[in-house]
Amino acid sequence: MPRSVNAVASRARRKKILKATKGYWGRGSNVWTVAKNKYEKGLQYAYRDRKQKKREFRRLWITRINAGAREHGLSYSDLMGKLSKSNIEMNRKVLADLAMNHPEAFKAVVDKIK
Repeated sequence: MPRSVNAVASRARRKKILKATKGYWGRGSNVWTVAKNKYEKGLQYAYRDRKQKKREFRRLWITRINAGAREHGLSYSDLMGKLSKSNIEMNRKVLADLAMNHPEAFKAVVDKIK
């Protein structure tokens, strides 16, 4: 009996990965083994960077809050400490947005805790 292979499914798997690697540099977009390796590596980077994105945004927010706080004579740690002592619960994302886009509202928050 002849060997039966599911060529339709294998071709579909290869087409799916080659479609996903469109636009990759060099042979990464059209040579199957290179494309498969690059695709798998890309998935690893995507998984890792979903975690790193959260860290990077937190760093950005802290930098923006610190810059806003220093305009009012406070450091970041002083500001955050005084916020928690005065039971004002605002997360860093909101504080950073106030510091960047609504300086008068940020000033009101700083005046409230001074």
